[in-house]
Amino acid sequence: MLADVLLVVAGYLIGSIPFGVLVVSVARGEDIRAQGSGNIGATNVWRAYGKSLGIPVAVLDVAKGFVPALVGSLIGGDWVGVLAGAAAMLGHARPVYLRFNKGGKMVATAGGVTLALAPVAAVTCLAVWIVTFAILRYASVASIVAAAALPLFCFLYGAPGPVIGFAALAAVGVIALHHQNVRRLFAGTEPRFSRRARGIAS
Repeated sequence: MLADVLLVVAGYLIGSIPFGVLVVSVARGEDIRAQGSGNIGATNVWRAYGKSLGIPVAVLDVAKGFVPALVGSLIGGDWVGVLAGAAAMLGHARPVYLRFNKGGKMVATAGGVTLALAPVAAVTCLAVWIVTFAILRYASVASIVAAAALPLFCFLYGAPGPVIGFAALAAVGVIALHHQNVRRLFAGTEPRFSRRARGIAS
């Protein structure tokens, strides 16, 4: 039991590592929170600095969900994997190292958790994200659609009950964190993705 608790706590601490802040600070000597939307996630990094920094941040944000979920599931089973992964997502959204201030929107980290617990569903949702983004050029819409599809694919591919439950809650969390994007979409002010000037919302 103690080992399980420690794995969940470790998941939160790993998830709290603000890779967007660290990568931009080291590479450019700037604070990503002062750029674009102020979000520390890969989308804002990509908008502000391009793929050279956006891709590493995306990979690291995926990894910080993948590792705790995989280790937790291998040591403690599905429930521990789910809880450690969920803790990593919470850490990404409200990182302790940033004094619990606003973090990222959990999309990449949720993808990492799902890749560890339900890899086929994760790959399918990645395909959904890519297709949606390619057609509409809205990262927010692609993220919302992929998140909504996640529990469905976990169910269709026969994922364990705890993983399906996680997928449903993760979808709600990701969509909720995109509430400002949804408002802009309805208002017609949500920008399509492009790397132009800094200060664009995401």
